[in-house]
Amino acid sequence: MSPLVQPRLINGPYDDPGLILDFRHARRAILFDLGDNHALSARELTRVSHVFVSHAHMDHFGGFDRLLRLSLHRDGPLSLSGPPGFIERVEHRIRSYTWNLLDERSADCVLAVAEFDGTALIRAARFPARRAFAREDATPPDLRPGLVHDEAALFIASAALDHGIPSLAFRLQERMRVNVHRDGLAALGLPVGPWLNVAKAAVREGAADDTPIVIGEASIPLGRIREHALAVGPGQSVAYVVDALGSPANEAAILDLARNADQIFIEAAFLDEDRDIAAARRHLTAGQAGRLARRAGVRRMTPLHHSPRYLDRPDALRLEAEAAFGSEP
Repeated sequence: MSPLVQPRLINGPYDDPGLILDFRHARRAILFDLGDNHALSARELTRVSHVFVSHAHMDHFGGFDRLLRLSLHRDGPLSLSGPPGFIERVEHRIRSYTWNLLDERSADCVLAVAEFDGTALIRAARFPARRAFAREDATPPDLRPGLVHDEAALFIASAALDHGIPSLAFRLQERMRVNVHRDGLAALGLPVGPWLNVAKAAVREGAADDTPIVIGEASIPLGRIREHALAVGPGQSVAYVVDALGSPANEAAILDLARNADQIFIEAAFLDEDRDIAAARRHLTAGQAGRLARRAGVRRMTPLHHSPRYLDRPDALRLEAEAAFGSEP
């Protein structure tokens, strides 16, 4: 079955960490982290609806200005979530610019910013372009514990890890994978169209088979569409873990977040032989990353966020992580 999103690293493993999750059948993308994003086209960045930032070190947040600039002509919200203190950091970045050219005739871009403490969203604020991005404090959504975002087709879970400061790890979880069989549509004499999104949403919500799905001026029971033209399976899951001390508490949180994920993108900053340096700088070693991915039961692991000290042997970290991931318990 085809996946909901296509995840890929924004940069190489020795460059700023970040992940784009590009929706296959929608003009939409999600970002995990917001470092240098010049490898992404303007077209890709203008599709971004939500950004989840692990923490505000420059290599994880330095790409904010480019995204903001490209968003000035969007109508609608751009959602950004990060750890405690994130709202002020966004506000300071915004306030560093002069916005006298914005007014009520400007595009209705709104930055919707929220803070997550490892359990819940604790604060929220809006920054509307039509008010020169003046801050408006807001009430954060009341979500299930551990969730930083929730919508009909998917949710984003998060855990706060120790990096000397809170560093958020994330997991995108599709609730249910619903794919369309075009041959089945043809057999029913039905066209491809927006109504399919309505049918998919009804399936995800557990609607009854006799639920009518309107197609133009006609309708058809959901059950017929489900039987002949839809395939249902487990939802896609993608985990992202960066900048975390290899401590028992962090390991437990990572295992809980990434359990049985389809894919994990996980930092592999230092070699095991340099574990003391890794601990002092509160990063995972490549061996720790591979062992955690294996213990979590993930299907695929992609290591990232390598220390430049290994540039003279650029494959060493990847090879150590892969060896640990593939080894027997």
